[in-house]
Amino acid sequence: MSGALTAALVGLALLDSASFGTLLIPVWLLLTPGRLRPGRIVAYLATVAGAYFCIGVLLTLGADAALEAVRRVLDGIPATHLRLGQLVCGVLVIAWSYWLEARARRQDDTPGRVRRWRARAMSGDGGVGGLMGLAMTAVGLEAATMLPYLAAVGLIAEADITVPLTGAVLAGYCVVMTLPAIVLAVARFAAHHRADPVLRRVNDWLTRNSARALGWTVGGIGIGVTLNAVASLLFDQS
Repeated sequence: MSGALTAALVGLALLDSASFGTLLIPVWLLLTPGRLRPGRIVAYLATVAGAYFCIGVLLTLGADAALEAVRRVLDGIPATHLRLGQLVCGVLVIAWSYWLEARARRQDDTPGRVRRWRARAMSGDGGVGGLMGLAMTAVGLEAATMLPYLAAVGLIAEADITVPLTGAVLAGYCVVMTLPAIVLAVARFAAHHRADPVLRRVNDWLTRNSARALGWTVGGIGIGVTLNAVASLLFDQS
């Protein structure tokens, strides 16, 4: 696996790490009043990572056939035309990201939905089963918008690596994706009084901006697609 592919996958995993389910809910769990139980955060993060891994395996199994079908459709179309189409798609994705962020500003759901989720996460009631259910619900709600993960699965499938290595790469992606939450959890357990103000600042920022995060993520992907198309067009012309 090349260094460029590794860097791209790490970058996409870090984008995924700042989502509602992978960071905001874990922060709420770490801010639960009373004695903090390590098993709660471990159960939640393990469920999220396991769900993402299973989704990645299922997508990868079908990715080869999908990519082959796309290659057959695009076969014979000049490379310049394909890059121009990619450029148009990238610009459209960027425009879509602005629309998503504008909609998030108009429909700020912080007083309603986000507070209900926070109350559920921080209640401290229920056992591991309740936390696993919370994790699966979060993954299910994000499934339609996990664009960084879909891009990562496409890169892995295109790399044409062995099945065992594909599984290892997907597992590594899920570890990196949960790493910021793990670091915050370790800090919370090791230095409760010093870590608590940091967690509250992270919580405040994420709560204010969680609805806009999708727009930022889509915009980042659109910029990457656009820049890649521009670079390829310039290279092809040289």
